[in-house]
Amino acid sequence: MAKRRIVKGIEVETGSGNVFADLGLRDADKLKIKSGLVFEITKAVRKLGLTQQEAAKRMGLTQPKVSEMMRGDISNLSERKLMDCLNRLGYDIEIKVKPASKPVGHLMLAVA
Repeated sequence: MAKRRIVKGIEVETGSGNVFADLGLRDADKLKIKSGLVFEITKAVRKLGLTQQEAAKRMGLTQPKVSEMMRGDISNLSERKLMDCLNRLGYDIEIKVKPASKPVGHLMLAVA
């Protein structure tokens, strides 16, 4: 939940930590996970020095799909596919399940 306060006469709103939720988007937790996975994929592609064509081949995607993804279009990629892409780039993924502190749990991406 965002908090509002006045700083030097200007109203400032502190975000919730999830820009997608702050914007009121549906499935904000999923969007945050997907964008985090794409961020890690982009870092991995750069670290490995791959062209989009090389990255596409390695991840099992087309080059145009890689281009779309790296420009932020993640609408046609599932979380599972993004995790598969990271695996194909040489990254392990752990999924941790624990009891929630609130009645309804949430999704979270933690990067080591």
